[in-house]
Amino acid sequence: MRKVVLQMMTTLNGRLDDPMAWLYGVSDEQYRAIDKLYASYDTVLVGRTTYEEMAAYWPGAISEGTETNRTMARRMRDCRKLVFSRSGGHALTAWNNTEQVVAADDGELASFISGLKAQPGGDIHLSGGASFAQSVIALGLVDEFHFFVYPAFSPGMAWFDRLPGKLDLQLLGTEKFENGVIALHYVPHRLAEKARPDSFTDMLT
Repeated sequence: MRKVVLQMMTTLNGRLDDPMAWLYGVSDEQYRAIDKLYASYDTVLVGRTTYEEMAAYWPGAISEGTETNRTMARRMRDCRKLVFSRSGGHALTAWNNTEQVVAADDGELASFISGLKAQPGGDIHLSGGASFAQSVIALGLVDEFHFFVYPAFSPGMAWFDRLPGKLDLQLLGTEKFENGVIALHYVPHRLAEKARPDSFTDMLT
């Protein structure tokens, strides 16, 4: 069965929204680690607002920046992008391989994602926004968590603000980057395996 993987950049206090308020850059070393993770995905789940932010940036990044950034931009272009909405009342900015999914309530959301996990294919990246990600986490549908934690505190919506109860995670690996960012890899305790990798890098190879 395919895995749903939450992978996000965040602050020490777990902020996910408005990254321009706290994200001071992504080093090429960090981009390479993110790109290795993206190599395992073929589908991205995203809320409408975050999708519009992605669609405004990534198409132009194919011809800009470092080679690693351009590689990431091509991966984003080619991934199947499922944009979730409660009503479907807003038209989406056109982008390659994009579909809108209308899920009026959590029951419909759980049914759709559970069916998606049962289909053949690569892993599924759960992207933002924070409210959408929290809904999927609360439904118990996330199999892995990858956080790139910036050494900063910033007021805003945290990924765990609206979770309905306790969520126990097991740490599988860490890695430190030259810009001070720490990568943390977790799985829920219900999915934890006895065998653990020696480093975060081992999880990417």
